[in-house]
Amino acid sequence: MEVDAVRLRELRERQALSLRELSALSGVNYNSIWRIEAGRTGAKPRTVRRLATALGIEPHELLKGVDG
Repeated sequence: MEVDAVRLRELRERQALSLRELSALSGVNYNSIWRIEAGRTGAKPRTVRRLATALGIEPHELLKGVDG
């Protein structure tokens, strides 16, 4: 799935979370989050759900082309 990397970073920073903290909260590997935020890779639906849950948002809000 194509994640909106800028939105992911903004949401993480708005909650004052480091990459490591988001990794711990979501159960998603630190390197995976870093690659997603850098726009180097997409994400599996499960990964999007885990990140969204950790950030307190709906999964579709992390996808490109969706205005949350």
